[in-house]
Amino acid sequence: MRVVSVNVSAGTIIEWQGRRVLTGIFKQPVAGRVHVRKNGLDGDRQGDLTVHGGEFKAVYSYSVANYEWWNREFGRVLPPGMFGENLTIDGLDEETVAVGDRFSVGTAMLEAVQPRLPCYKLGIRFGDQKMVKRFMRSGRFGTYFRVVTEGEVGVGDEVQLVHHDPVAVTVGSLVKLRPES
Repeated sequence: MRVVSVNVSAGTIIEWQGRRVLTGIFKQPVAGRVHVRKNGLDGDRQGDLTVHGGEFKAVYSYSVANYEWWNREFGRVLPPGMFGENLTIDGLDEETVAVGDRFSVGTAMLEAVQPRLPCYKLGIRFGDQKMVKRFMRSGRFGTYFRVVTEGEVGVGDEVQLVHHDPVAVTVGSLVKLRPES
């Protein structure tokens, strides 16, 4: 497994239904190494810390395989960061990553915590509010991590599983426990 893109956003204020809203969904790839801290990546900002960011949603990752699936669905190539992820990773699959799995990424240690459940801002990013339900139906959620050990990450870094509990619940299966809305 490897990091193929590191993505951050300083935050963007948008107009949404007659009000100004701060969002970090418009993430862009960055060059070089980025420091990962307990509450996220340097240079990255979330708009609503009650539902994004914080200790248990410090780093959001999305897989290259998920991008390949979406590229076929949309008939075009989506850029890294399009789903608001901090790390685009080749080989990481939320159907096999278990809650509590630990990964060394660069010089940081990350622990899988939960899947991503999108809010209306994903619809804003795609220019289509139906994207939120489409995302949920896809089963391609990505993984939120907490930061066990701060460090630096960069493109090309190996993502190495260092702890796995074979009886733990996978990140992908957590969403299947949620009733459909």
